[in-house]
Amino acid sequence: MSTANATETLSLEIWRGGAVGEFRTYRIPMRASETVLDAVSEVQRSTDPTLAYRFACRVGMCGSCAMMVNDRPRWTCRTRVGVVARGGRLRVAPLRHLPVVKDLVVDMAPFFAKWQQAHGRFEPGVAPFRDFARVAPASAERQAADAGIECIGCGVCYAACDVVGWNPDYLGPAALNRAWTLMNDVRDQARRERLAAVSGPGGCASCHTHMACTETCPKAIAPTYAIAGLKRLAIRAALGVRP
Repeated sequence: MSTANATETLSLEIWRGGAVGEFRTYRIPMRASETVLDAVSEVQRSTDPTLAYRFACRVGMCGSCAMMVNDRPRWTCRTRVGVVARGGRLRVAPLRHLPVVKDLVVDMAPFFAKWQQAHGRFEPGVAPFRDFARVAPASAERQAADAGIECIGCGVCYAACDVVGWNPDYLGPAALNRAWTLMNDVRDQARRERLAAVSGPGGCASCHTHMACTETCPKAIAPTYAIAGLKRLAIRAALGVRP
């Protein structure tokens, strides 16, 4: 990588270790237009090949490069150093609320386990439709599902959510957002079971509506509103109104 345009030095603090570890500082040329992922990659390639981190597409499609950047969860492939560096310093850490495997790599298994608990999978029932379901694009259900269906499971909202930190049993915004999209899928046959799952302990009622998930979502999804929809359905179910 060329250093022709480098006029400053970036002090890059990176978490090293597992659950127990420390921040180590690496000094590399400051290139304001490069991404945080580029900077981390430069450290791994030119200074410390043992640095562990995760990425795949590098173009904002997969979400696997999500990390804490100056204490805020971000996709590092879409975050410019010049935007987030403070006084020539930058701190990168693994996503919060998930077990650290090594350095910047976290174990996503607990995150996806919450999706399972929230019944975040399509259920066609014992007698699925024989033909394609015809769903009007302008219908309220279709629009409600569309609002959250682009989630790719990157974990940014989960890391941003303070409630997850306080209550490890909380399902989290991504799992609840997924449940909401399925509650609005007219083809799904497990709405009652799913609503029971997200209405129990650790479910939608645990959300404090801080909106950190909505503010940080790289896909501009609003899990807060999806969770509010689940709360409305849970109240209606408690009053005897069928979901």
